[in-house]
Amino acid sequence: MLRNPTGRARLGLALLLALLTVLGPLNIDMYLPAFPEISADLGANASRVQLSLTACLVGLAVGQVVIGPLSDARGRRGPLLVCLALFVLASALCALAPDTAVLVLGRFLQGFTASAGVVLSRAVVRDVFDGAALTRFFALIMAVVAVAPMAAPVLGGGVLWLPFTDWRSIFWTLALLGAVIVLVVALRLPETLPRGRRIPGTPGGSLRTMGALLRDRRYLGYTLVVGLLHGGSFAYVAGTPFVYQDLYGVSPQVFGVLFGVNGIAIILGSTAVGRLSERFGERSLLRLAVATAVAATSVVLATALLQGPLVLLVVPIFVYMTCMGMVLTGSFALAMEGQENRAGSASSLLGALPMLIGAAVAPLVGLDESTAVPMGALLFGTSALGLLVMATMTRPPARAGEPGPHTGAPTPGE
Repeated sequence: MLRNPTGRARLGLALLLALLTVLGPLNIDMYLPAFPEISADLGANASRVQLSLTACLVGLAVGQVVIGPLSDARGRRGPLLVCLALFVLASALCALAPDTAVLVLGRFLQGFTASAGVVLSRAVVRDVFDGAALTRFFALIMAVVAVAPMAAPVLGGGVLWLPFTDWRSIFWTLALLGAVIVLVVALRLPETLPRGRRIPGTPGGSLRTMGALLRDRRYLGYTLVVGLLHGGSFAYVAGTPFVYQDLYGVSPQVFGVLFGVNGIAIILGSTAVGRLSERFGERSLLRLAVATAVAATSVVLATALLQGPLVLLVVPIFVYMTCMGMVLTGSFALAMEGQENRAGSASSLLGALPMLIGAAVAPLVGLDESTAVPMGALLFGTSALGLLVMATMTRPPARAGEPGPHTGAPTPGE
């Protein structure tokens, strides 16, 4: 088993796990430029098309809750390979969908199977790293993964631009990508959870593990923070295809660039946490990120209410997504510290909550297609709730010499 690898082994593992993790954002974001085309082709309104995004997010959430605890009992490699193979079939179902009902079903199955890459990549990180090395390595993965939201809509727009292609071609592309990832994982990823560290896979054991996590106030607090901020960001994911293209008249290709540039913002935020965490502490950086997100989303909401220019949406959303990069990296390090054998279960809750909140948020954006106000209100509301949780449910760092909340020792990284 790998343990705190360095050099080329560390970089190789980072690229492999990033490949697994990008399957989630590519699955979510790549078809966004095609929303208007899907709506026209299948005769569905905006809310019905956005329901396919909701189905994907629900699948991502449910899949993580199921697959995370399963991997704590059966290991990481086997469940991952099975789910990735099923992802290829689910993508083909979406490509062949004759109506929105089949598309919604296919998107749920896509999300469920893609969740294995998301949840098990985080569990592998916790299997292999600990302490400050965990924060730095996860920041490296997030920097690589941030390219996916930047590239996905651009790639989707590029597929639509090619002759003889349509929105269905995007799902065939995802099927091909899934097949490539299956091959890479089969050849390059070893098992990282030895049999001696696995926990019983009974329903009772899984429930006890989940119960222990939910009673951990500090873990729950950081999970809610990332859930509200990351989940709330799906108001932006679901809203901007219509806001940018229908209200502001940009083309699918320009939308792909405007949407994708926020991948740079995520890289900046994640890199900042990785480099500054030892000096300032993850919690201080996370608190700054959440407060800044509230300020940025207040500008988005004001612009929507006043029907301001596009630039006053694009710039604060870039700031908001920079904060998102900080939140994703900082909250992961703080929540996963000390979880060890139950890393799969802890990772599943940490990843499932944003998907559930996102699933609830996404359809609400389409209730009024004539304005960006629903998107702005949801972004601001979830950010403000995240700041409230940050202030009330996450405890300050333990003083020197006092036991940390999980391990009986001072908590690293704070």
